[in-house]
Amino acid sequence: MAFSSALVLTDLNDYIAPSQACIKPVEVEKSEDQGPTEIKVDLEGDYYEISKDGGESKLEKASITLNDCLACSGCVTSAESVLITMQSQEELYGILNTNRLAIEHNDPSQHRTIVISISPQSRASLAAKYNMEPLQVHKRLVYFFKHHLGAHHVFDTSFSRDLSLVESAREFVDRFRRYMANGGEKLEAALQQQDAEKQQEAEDGKRRPRARRRAAAKNEDGDGSATQQDMPMLASACPGWVCYAEKTHGAVIPHITAAKSPQQMMGTLVKDYLASKTNTSPSAIYHVSVMPCYDKKLEASRPDFFLEQFNTREVDCVLTTGEIEKMFMEQNVQFDRLPEAEIDDMFNKTVTNAEMQMAFGTAGSSSGGYLEYILRTAARELFNIHDVPTDPATAPNNARVIVKTGKNADVREYFLQGDDGRILLRFATAFGFRNIQNIVRKVKSGKCSYHYVEVMACPGGCVNGGGQIPNPNSEEVLSAKDWVSRVESVYQTVPGVAPEENEVLKSIYDEWIGDPSSERAHKLLRTQYHAVTQSLANPLATKW
Repeated sequence: MAFSSALVLTDLNDYIAPSQACIKPVEVEKSEDQGPTEIKVDLEGDYYEISKDGGESKLEKASITLNDCLACSGCVTSAESVLITMQSQEELYGILNTNRLAIEHNDPSQHRTIVISISPQSRASLAAKYNMEPLQVHKRLVYFFKHHLGAHHVFDTSFSRDLSLVESAREFVDRFRRYMANGGEKLEAALQQQDAEKQQEAEDGKRRPRARRRAAAKNEDGDGSATQQDMPMLASACPGWVCYAEKTHGAVIPHITAAKSPQQMMGTLVKDYLASKTNTSPSAIYHVSVMPCYDKKLEASRPDFFLEQFNTREVDCVLTTGEIEKMFMEQNVQFDRLPEAEIDDMFNKTVTNAEMQMAFGTAGSSSGGYLEYILRTAARELFNIHDVPTDPATAPNNARVIVKTGKNADVREYFLQGDDGRILLRFATAFGFRNIQNIVRKVKSGKCSYHYVEVMACPGGCVNGGGQIPNPNSEEVLSAKDWVSRVESVYQTVPGVAPEENEVLKSIYDEWIGDPSSERAHKLLRTQYHAVTQSLANPLATKW
């Protein structure tokens, strides 16, 4: 089967370099007795093996799973059809059918609890298409998955994102303190001196030589490795960026935050906390996440997120927003006519009272609000500053945080000012690979002055993910940029609530994790990354 019609990327303008096509197109059985053979391709693209005596035998196409994928982008950017046996709606249909048969034959051993986790970016994309509020979309998705398909739970990754934000902020504070204790104080003093010189330059119009950055960082013992790896901290929520760093820039891996993404945080909640609370084996739970990005499929298939003890993954299947839209058509469902169902009590960021129900998200960018939350937390924990706006970019009369937009909207700088005017923290966003490459070059050369960078592979961030729904309205002529802006505006209609105000999450954390510095907390809430050794001459020699 073809993976998905939505997999073909159009209007790709952020491409780095050409790459090879898929390196596993057919499966060939090797035999020492056959002697030399040739491969022939007919006009329809079928492969034939020609033996020494002239005989022909048709070769079967290999079945490729995401574990085989090198994320080379060749199969996507060359618009080839790749056969994938997992991470598709057909896989979900198969599990649903197995459940029906298990019920019919009274065989509970074959029955699995099906959990669906929906990202707020996917919800916003559907809301923009159907002219609905995000909460209306969520309730209709609950009905579609639970009452139409037969799923058991529908959760919201806004809930698990709070866990990811808290863990990321905690890691940043730890890194910054370690950085300051290992030569960072001298570096920051030098940077503040540069700021004063720049201010003087602006006043007298003269240029002065600039000091080099972190490449010269050393602690008292002459070892700058700790300082080099602690700052800047780079976001890890985007698997496209993480995969790119692992394959091409192994030197920056120590800078990437170890906190799990919202998708994988939800995977941990489902396969550990929920499984324990319901006395269910993690392998008896089938967890599907709905995401705006195809790279989330690769993230879910990483060996780091495989639970060997139970022979299952934290997230079994990832479906994009576009694939969910395709499921509506396959199921003959008119989404805008579906009734609204009640939202699950667990793992949803909603508040219900006698008069109404409200859904909540997180303040900041539609890519998760990592920069804004970490900046606010670091200001409070490190400098005892409590007046940082929840979203400095939109806050009027904001004197505490200086926000500067770069040559394009995907690059933005945030500077936290102390009461004396000194710059205490330097944060930035870098969306899209052109901007990412600039950050990577600075980090590798030791010239990156930022303390934290929110990195996203897609220009515009997560609402512009490759798995989102394109502009569906043929009557209204909108550019791709305008359509993304509309989805962004829909996303921002959901009010933000800080993670520390999420009382349900706090109680779960206290019961489930306890000590945030414990080995259990690190095992459940953090991950690791691996540099990939590549051989350009032979793609098959790539080692993970």
